Amino acid sequence: MAKKRTEALLTDLLALPTAPFTEGLVRQYLRNFCTDQPHVDCRSDAAGNILVHYKHPASKIRRPVCFAAHTDHPGFRALRMTGTGELLAEWHGGVPPEYFPNAKVRFWTGTQWVHGRITKTQVRSLGLIKPQPMVHQATIALTKPKSAVIPPKSPGMWDFPDHQIKKGMIYARGCDDIAGCAAMVSCLDQLIQKNVRSEAYFLFTRAEEVGFIGAIAACRLKTIPQKCLVVAIETSSVLPGVVMGGGPILRVGDKASIFTAPLTAWCGRVAEDLQQQEPDFKFQRKLMDGGTCESTAYVHFGYDATGLCLALGNYHNVDRQKKVLAPEYIHLDDYQGLVRWFVALCRTRTPIPHHDERLDKRLKLLEKRYQRLLMSTQ
Repeated sequence: MAKKRTEALLTDLLALPTAPFTEGLVRQYLRNFCTDQPHVDCRSDAAGNILVHYKHPASKIRRPVCFAAHTDHPGFRALRMTGTGELLAEWHGGVPPEYFPNAKVRFWTGTQWVHGRITKTQVRSLGLIKPQPMVHQATIALTKPKSAVIPPKSPGMWDFPDHQIKKGMIYARGCDDIAGCAAMVSCLDQLIQKNVRSEAYFLFTRAEEVGFIGAIAACRLKTIPQKCLVVAIETSSVLPGVVMGGGPILRVGDKASIFTAPLTAWCGRVAEDLQQQEPDFKFQRKLMDGGTCESTAYVHFGYDATGLCLALGNYHNVDRQKKVLAPEYIHLDDYQGLVRWFVALCRTRTPIPHHDERLDKRLKLLEKRYQRLLMSTQ
């Protein structure tokens, strides 16, 4: 039953339109979910990030986990209608410009999807850390219905169908990072349903795809209590050594930084303990350096932070083998495993060590075994 419910929460969220700065439908879903739930407080900060706090009255957690995921996916923000059946929209997110000409798109008006095709683009470099060409604006010819009027600020996405499940994979318009949000909601749901005597925070950020500025705002606004152990969640492009279906990934670092080592070791230890209790649970450990994620921001601003992630196919909707736009996909077993890991992190009473106790024990055993031989062969 729990497995079906977590999958239903995933598909609910994957169906919602979202793009940087137009995450309103996802945020409203989260607020609705939290309404009238026991032990749950839900609030927004000045930047529109949502912080959910679960605290059971009997909880004695000293340093609760704060899970964090972003509510946007690379996409369009409608600017204005420029004529009958023609829309000007602004793009936000990392997709190479060559994929835009004549691409099919869809926009949500608040009542229906409107379909269209890109007829013109304007490209510019943002000149940030590493200059990268970005599609800044696109002119879109509406195709169905042609007479529609799309309000300013409406979200636009590539024109792919609703989610489909094939051979254990779920394909959708945007798994990144809606699947991470869904896993957090599923964890919260299980804490509520099982009346778990614990405490945890869940931060849902905005506008990650333009450089995790929602997460930066959350740090500057002190939205996350400083006592929290921040575990940021991502869906990350598959890298060599990562197996889809091999379980969720303990992300030790990204392209820009290595995360808080004791916290990373603690997450790994909780996963190992879970594996002892439930042998079908699998997880992986990897430096996912294909990009930079929100964990880097949290570490930079002084939080103890690490990352977990799901292996993602067709990262940012680009099938790089076929060189076409395509739905993103994740393995459902990895997603279910991520939820199980979250719940285990909330349930554990194991304190975070200043160093890895298991590694310390192993090193001492090696030293004891070989020290005499080492010292006698100088």
